[in-house]
Amino acid sequence: MEQKTKMQKPEGTIKKPVEEKREERIVRILSRDIEGKMKLYVGLTKIKGVSWSMSNAVCKILNLDKNRTIGSLTEEEIKKVSDFLKNPKVPVFLVNRRFDFDTGENRHLIGTDLDLRRDFDIKRLKSIRSYRGLRHQLGQPTRGQRTQSHFRKNKLKSVGLKKKAKTGK
Repeated sequence: MEQKTKMQKPEGTIKKPVEEKREERIVRILSRDIEGKMKLYVGLTKIKGVSWSMSNAVCKILNLDKNRTIGSLTEEEIKKVSDFLKNPKVPVFLVNRRFDFDTGENRHLIGTDLDLRRDFDIKRLKSIRSYRGLRHQLGQPTRGQRTQSHFRKNKLKSVGLKKKAKTGK
């Protein structure tokens, strides 16, 4: 009788491919963590400033499959995607900052740059005392919505109801 040692592996075992492990990882693109199980088309929209149409344009221009998982991307492909998103060569209607107030050029902002630029725009509107700036200061809607029934901050829920009188015995 032959004795099997612990070192021998039974025949027929197959090693798992390396790609399955890569899909479980978390990929960092432009300071945003994205789960590796997500599809590329959906995962790119998790980055602030990347819309669905911009994500579609990235996949088409860089010849990447939209249904491919983000975890299966190589380091070179991740670098290509991040470089493209920093300076995209897309049609003008896809960029999110057309006719920039300071420079007058078309730019696409991503992440914290987008937040900072929006805050600066609101501060500028407040400082020049425009109508939109005043609405921002008051905490009211700036785009013409009605305010009779909505936007009621810091008001009691039962404004028109009388409180019940306490009955003491």
